[in-house]
Amino acid sequence: MSIKAFELVSAIERVKLMSDKAKTQIECLDVCGKNMYIGTSDCFVVHYSIEEKTQANGRVTFVTEKQGHKFLVVKKPVVQLRAASALNRIMVLCDNTLTLLNMFDLEPIVTGAKIKGVVCFCINENPVRTNPFSVEICVALKKKLIQLYTVTEDRLMHLRDVSVPEQPLLVGVDGVFVCAALSSQYCMIDMDNGHITDLFPIDSDQIHPIIKRISKEEFLLSGPSALGIFATSAGVSQRPPMQWSDGLTAVSFVHPYILAMNDEFITVHSILDQQQKQAIPFQGGVYLGDFDGRIFVASSREIYSLVPIPFEKQIQALLADKRVTEALELAKNANKTGMTRDKFLKMFKRIQQQAAFIEFSRQQFDEASQLFKDSAIDVREVICLYPHYLPSNVNFTRSVPPLHEIADINQLSKADEKIKTEYKDFLKTFLEDIRGTSLTHGYKREVDVTLLKLYAESEPERLSELIAGDNGCDLNDCVEWLEKHERLHALGLLYQRHGECDKALSVWTRLVDSKTNDPTFPGLEFVVEFLSSLADHELLWKYVDWVLEKDEELGVKIFTDRPNNEAQSERLRPETVVDYLHRFPKAVITYLEYLIFQRKLEKEKYHTHLAVLYLEAVLRLMDTNNVKKEEIDIARSKLRHMLQISNLYRVQLILGKAKEKEMYAECAILYGKLEEHDKALRILVHKLKDYGAAENYCQVNSQGKDSMYRKRLFHILLSVYLDPSYERRDTLVAPAIALLNSSVAEFDTIKVLQLLPETWSVGLLSQFLTRAVRMSMHNYRMTRIQRMMARGENLSVKQTFIEMQRDAIILNDERLCAVCNRAFNDPSFVRYPNGVITHVHCAKNKYICPVSGKLFSAGRR
Repeated sequence: MSIKAFELVSAIERVKLMSDKAKTQIECLDVCGKNMYIGTSDCFVVHYSIEEKTQANGRVTFVTEKQGHKFLVVKKPVVQLRAASALNRIMVLCDNTLTLLNMFDLEPIVTGAKIKGVVCFCINENPVRTNPFSVEICVALKKKLIQLYTVTEDRLMHLRDVSVPEQPLLVGVDGVFVCAALSSQYCMIDMDNGHITDLFPIDSDQIHPIIKRISKEEFLLSGPSALGIFATSAGVSQRPPMQWSDGLTAVSFVHPYILAMNDEFITVHSILDQQQKQAIPFQGGVYLGDFDGRIFVASSREIYSLVPIPFEKQIQALLADKRVTEALELAKNANKTGMTRDKFLKMFKRIQQQAAFIEFSRQQFDEASQLFKDSAIDVREVICLYPHYLPSNVNFTRSVPPLHEIADINQLSKADEKIKTEYKDFLKTFLEDIRGTSLTHGYKREVDVTLLKLYAESEPERLSELIAGDNGCDLNDCVEWLEKHERLHALGLLYQRHGECDKALSVWTRLVDSKTNDPTFPGLEFVVEFLSSLADHELLWKYVDWVLEKDEELGVKIFTDRPNNEAQSERLRPETVVDYLHRFPKAVITYLEYLIFQRKLEKEKYHTHLAVLYLEAVLRLMDTNNVKKEEIDIARSKLRHMLQISNLYRVQLILGKAKEKEMYAECAILYGKLEEHDKALRILVHKLKDYGAAENYCQVNSQGKDSMYRKRLFHILLSVYLDPSYERRDTLVAPAIALLNSSVAEFDTIKVLQLLPETWSVGLLSQFLTRAVRMSMHNYRMTRIQRMMARGENLSVKQTFIEMQRDAIILNDERLCAVCNRAFNDPSFVRYPNGVITHVHCAKNKYICPVSGKLFSAGRR
């Protein structure tokens, strides 16, 4: 696709070139600074001064003035000439002879240095030797030789040469590598070792050989079928070939453009994509060359300059045609034109931003997003395209000059809701990607408010996550927006985030009461959870009544699920809460359970209160018709558990009510609390006939007590079983035998034998008696073992004492404490097993020597 990259501007007009001789034609030229040298067909070298001027309107013109000319006598065309400003010399090739002229007076040098038989030559722009006062050139000779020379002010010094198999027609050089066009093929020559690498053949009837150095060790060659082929010093091509026009006569290169000339046109190609960008009509061209970034082209009688259009204008033209890829590729290479890094980065970022908005307008969202990120776009430039999304108090003005001509997404979507949704989805994804990065530095509020508005419209489930985290959402715009879209739960969260808990609770209570459909609202449970962690207790009490009326069991969690590290408050004292909860029976039970079972508060009134409430619940169920037995059993189980584990309630109060309703199991527990075990066990055995419960009663009530107490309980139970006054005592023989044979029961055997009826046989008691005898023998043997062990320990202590007394310890005025080095003023002292003697107060540890630190056995007495 075309682009105007260069403009043809006249440099030297026909009338100013030479005389009116018809035979005088331009053959070649060179430009060095403000000097232009022209070689003519009739053996003249003409010197002009040339200066580039830029008019106010940006148009480029040239001011030229002839400085002189020189006739070279031989009357042959000047084929090549090159100026070397460091030497003040011009190298001229005429009649196959290379000579040196002075740059200013065009006179030959005194030494007359010259090279004969030269076909062509070129300057090495990447010389191996970097002497600033010399120039390295490559020369192709008729003798099938290619030579390297060093040129100084007055000499041509031969360096090396390489023989080639055919007549060289054209050469190009870079470093030690020479690319040569021979009669039938191109080749690459390593001048260090003379190695020749064949590249591809030349059809001299079809093409004019062209060699142009592009970069280090890379050349552009004219190939078959009008192809421009790139070749490196290794003999390979690292770029795709370039399609040219037929009949090319010259090629020049100014990054990133390659200019090629034939009889009718000068075509401009990009080295970046190998595509033709411009075609400039130019007939009769005889020379095309690039000179330090400036390009001049000559016809037989006129000279023009191809003035490059500024890169920014080229890029803007590409962007205007929406050729984004080409514009960006061209912009990336703008820094190779000598632009400073800061200027390049500023220009490139702006071009990326313009390109991003073009992709945005074409709904190429992935490309737009990447370009926005790469160019570090001011995120407000994007958000402002979405009406009402920027916070209302943000005073933002779009970039000047503008980056685009987009009014807003309504213009782009053209009332198509699907397209508008796609644009909003893009903004949402883009903001999520850059949120928290350097791209949003300073614009946190704009980004977060915009995301909140987007989520409120299409993804309400994501509002909670946004608001709960670190965000810049303010109340000014967000409240109205959330109300408009009925995102009341998110509105409450936003109020909470800003510390306005009363407004947050007002919103949530409205949600619960109105049954407004907000799928993100968890319900009353959320309000309770919030209140249970609320530090403002005054505000908490404002909503407690409302919650408890909605759900007692849930509402009481406001008091039971408080934070562990919460400071004590007068408003939340247990007494205050219990008094308040009297109107809510389920809540008060749950709260008392929390105080007793979780907080382990040991206050008689709480324990009694809970026991009474449990009892009343049981009595209420017992007095109600059609109540399932399972419900009553569960209620009585809770009551019995409370009566059993607690020792703080008023037993007599509960016992009186339990006896009225013949609640025998509960009465047994209560008698146990009063230490009236006989009554308790008689209820279990005679009333309930639950012998297992009677045995369990003895175990439970003897926990933590000594063996004598435990035996007493089991004796009481056995007495109940064997009570001769009980009219159905025969039915208790089996439970009595089972109790005697139980592995958990403990008895005094003598007392048991005294209680047993004389009518019971030994066989009936054999298991009990066997176990009793074994236990007696075991106790006897254990007692003897303990006595023997005590006797042995006594002997050991006596031996140690005798050993200690064997050696005398002499204390006199000269004997000093090993720790403080002071005399003993008291007959008391400490002696360690290693002989160290100290004051009593200096012996910090009787098992560790204070001097040597040696540890003595702690087991020795």
